[in-house]
Amino acid sequence: MSEDLAGRLAVTLDLGGVTDKAGLMDRTARALALPDWFGRNWDALADSLSDHTVWPEGAVEQGLLVVVRGWQGYAEAHPEEWRTAQDVFGEAVDRTPALAVVLALGGSS
Repeated sequence: MSEDLAGRLAVTLDLGGVTDKAGLMDRTARALALPDWFGRNWDALADSLSDHTVWPEGAVEQGLLVVVRGWQGYAEAHPEEWRTAQDVFGEAVDRTPALAVVLALGGSS
């Protein structure tokens, strides 16, 4: 299966140096410019990724591509949390055809 991701608004979620769930939530909130009321928990993350009303400007019309980079350190330090994060990303993508989340290989620099 292939999907054309060209034309989507790309947002980089750089997790380099993130060591815990709170850091992941903070970086995600910043990268996606989520509102102050973002709950910083797994359910809130899934809801926010699927909610067009909190997406960055232009993403609703173009679709949203979230490129996650620098995630390996977090994945190694907290493998269970990282599995949950992947599940959340996958669930959001399944619920929202205009959303794509990709994990970039390589370092964060």
